[in-house]
Amino acid sequence: MTRYVPTLRPTLWFIGVTTGKSSIMQVFPAWAELLGLGDAAIAGIDFPLHAEPAAYREAVSFIRNDPLSRGALVTTHKIDLFKAARDLFDEIDPFARLMHETSCLAKRDERLACHAKDPISSGLAMDGFLPPGHFARTGAELFAIGAGGSAIALTWHVMRAERGPDRPSRIVVSDKSPERLDEIRRVHREIGAAVPVEYVLAGEPAANDAVTAHLKPGSLVVNATGLGKDAPGSPLSERAIFPEGGIAWDLNYRGDLVFLEQARAQAGARGLRVEDGWTYFIHGWTQVIAEVFGIEIPTAGPRFEALAAVAARIARS
Repeated sequence: MTRYVPTLRPTLWFIGVTTGKSSIMQVFPAWAELLGLGDAAIAGIDFPLHAEPAAYREAVSFIRNDPLSRGALVTTHKIDLFKAARDLFDEIDPFARLMHETSCLAKRDERLACHAKDPISSGLAMDGFLPPGHFARTGAELFAIGAGGSAIALTWHVMRAERGPDRPSRIVVSDKSPERLDEIRRVHREIGAAVPVEYVLAGEPAANDAVTAHLKPGSLVVNATGLGKDAPGSPLSERAIFPEGGIAWDLNYRGDLVFLEQARAQAGARGLRVEDGWTYFIHGWTQVIAEVFGIEIPTAGPRFEALAAVAARIARS
């Protein structure tokens, strides 16, 4: 077991795989100053993929009981941590309850709440680069490679009845884990959305290649696997063909980013638009910081742009 040391400053924990490599470790102090958070600090907790439940419970218990631990952002382990530590949460927000995952832990009056912020942050990021009315106008499909928490959130976002006709004509979700596919299927069933969804067990990249090759023009292909950041490689092989006039979105912004390289190599010939995970990173962190520290952070406008500019400047330095 890890020996956790009580914090001496208000601390936001970052639970991930390689947290020390994230730009947030340099960005957060500058954001804390800009947002008036005083001497607030950030610290990382690294777990291997699919760590033992006891390890997640130990981390959550420490955050819950440590007076100056304010909360946490959870990446990669969103589903596993929720499953392992659900009974330790005093409050579970509706998104977390539906999706059986948490990306944010926040304390209020010694009560520990878990939130799923990805439906908000992934939606903000996606709607920021998708042309208005894209799905309604083109009849395009969505292929989410990976069935973890991010895929659950972004498919929920595009399935919502509030989008009217601007929803994918079909959604395909692939994963190498039958259990993960069962979980996302459960969420989609509870949503009751009228978008047809196919679930593909993809033990090898060739299975993802086959789906990608048959997508309609303009379709959105999302790398939601963590490959390229949490582990090397891509969920697609070098033989994959992206849809004509489509959009390739890698939820990662750091790492070897093989998926992004594959997409960029085809951008000219296929008329492909390529997006990385930088804006998703900004929205994901600002949503959690706002919740953990009980402050308002806008999702657009001058103040948001100032935070994004500070982050970009530090990340490039």
